Amino acid sequence: MKKHEPKSTGAKRSISRRSFLRTSALAAGAAIGAPAIVRGQNLNDLLNIAIIGAGGRGGGNLQGVRSQNIVALCDVNKANLDKAAAQFEKARTFSDFRKLYDYANEFDAVVVSTCEHTHAFATLPALKLGKHVYCEKPLAHNIWETRIIREAANKAKVATQMGTQIHAGENYRRVVELIQSGAIGAVSEVHVWVSRAWGWQSEEEAKAANDIVFVQERPTTADPIPEGLDWNLWTGPAPERAFNNVYFPGPKWYRWWEWGSGTMSDLGSHWNDLPFWALDLKYPLTIEASGPPVHPDLAPASMQATYEYGPRGDMPAVKLTWYQGNNKPTIWTEGGIPKWSDGALFIGEKGMVLADYGRHLLMFQLPNETFKDFKPPTPYIPESLGHHQEWIHACKTGEPTTCNFEYAGWLTEANHLGNVAYRVGKKLEWDPVNLKATNAPEADQYIKRQYRAPFIFEA
Repeated sequence: MKKHEPKSTGAKRSISRRSFLRTSALAAGAAIGAPAIVRGQNLNDLLNIAIIGAGGRGGGNLQGVRSQNIVALCDVNKANLDKAAAQFEKARTFSDFRKLYDYANEFDAVVVSTCEHTHAFATLPALKLGKHVYCEKPLAHNIWETRIIREAANKAKVATQMGTQIHAGENYRRVVELIQSGAIGAVSEVHVWVSRAWGWQSEEEAKAANDIVFVQERPTTADPIPEGLDWNLWTGPAPERAFNNVYFPGPKWYRWWEWGSGTMSDLGSHWNDLPFWALDLKYPLTIEASGPPVHPDLAPASMQATYEYGPRGDMPAVKLTWYQGNNKPTIWTEGGIPKWSDGALFIGEKGMVLADYGRHLLMFQLPNETFKDFKPPTPYIPESLGHHQEWIHACKTGEPTTCNFEYAGWLTEANHLGNVAYRVGKKLEWDPVNLKATNAPEADQYIKRQYRAPFIFEA
C-alpha cells in the first residue's frame, strides 16, 4: 500500500458558489478525469450496471439506479435474488460476486450493498477493472480496508459514491453554508448524538430502546439455515460461525464485531458527515472513547468518542464528540438546547447551529437584538440531482460526486477510529500516514484483521 502524506485542504469561511464547485472537483480525488469508458458518451445512453446485494438496502439502491440497464444481479440469499430477477429478466444472476467479475466486460458500473464485512471485497475488484462504483456505508469494515479502497479509487479515476443518502438533502447544504460563511464565527466544538441503542446492553435497556434483538453472549447452539441462504458465502472473509437467528437477517448482524461495527460506523456515516463537510475535516490528531466494559464479540449500544482535529486553513482546531444510545451532551441533558432525539450542534464564537436531517436552528449566544438584521448567506452549494442520480451523472460525464471515496474514505476511517479507541480503552495519538496509534500498538488488531481462506484482500 502506498503511503501518502495527508494534506489539509483548508476551507474559507466565506466561499463563493464558483469556488465551491472548484474545490469540490479537487476533492473528488484530483478530479475524476473522465475515464475512457465515459469520454464522449451520450448522456442519454444507459449504463450497464451490476448489482451486488439485491435485498434490504440493496433493494433500495437497485430502485435508485433502475433507470439504467441492469445486466447482472448477485445475492447470497436466493429469495432476494429471485425477487430482483423477476424485475430484470435479462440480467445474469449470481450468488458469488467473485464469479460475477468473470463477466466484467458486460458492465460499466457496480453497486455494492452487501453486509459491511464484504464491502471492500466486492468493491476492490471493480476499481481494479476501472468500473464505476457505488458502495453502501460504511465504505469498508476496518481502517486498513478503507484506506486501500480510497487509494484504489484515486488510481482508477472512476466515479465513486458512498451511500450517504442524506448528503444530497437541502438542509445539510444550508447548514454547511452557515458554518463556512462565518455566521456563528469560528467553530471550536461540535457535538453529534444519535439515540439508537442497539448492541450490547442489559435486557431492560434493550426493551426501553425497542431493540430488535436482545443478546449478551455468542450463542452456543445452531439454528437451521434459512432455505436459499448460502451462509458460507454470506460469512465470506469473516471467521466461520454456526448459523443462528440472532445473526441474521439484518440489521441483527451489524452489532457483531466480525461483521459490523455497531452504530458508530453505521449512523456515523450520516451524522458525522455534516461536521466533516462543514468543517473540512479529514484525520484526527487524537481519539478518546468511553462506554461500558468492552465485549469481545458485541459492539456497545451506548458509548461516546471525542476527536481532536488540528487547524485547517483559516479554521481553528476543533473538538468533535460523538454520542450514541443513552449518552448525550451535557448541554442537552441540562436543557441548554432543544432535546432533539438526534442532532449535531456546532458551537462557535458568536452562536450555535443545531441541526438534524431535515431542520436547523441558529441560536446566538449574544443578545438576539444584536443580530436582528441577520440574513443567511445566499445559497451557493448547488442543488443535488439526487443521491443516485448524482453518481449516474458522474459515471457518464466524469464530473465529481459529493460523497466520492476520497471524501467518504476519510469519514469512514474517522468513524472506525472511535470504535478502536473504545476497544483499546486509551486516548489514541493517530498517525494517518502509517495507520498507527503511535502510543498504542495494541490497536493494530482493530485497524487490520486476518481473513478466512480462501478470501484474500490485497491492494
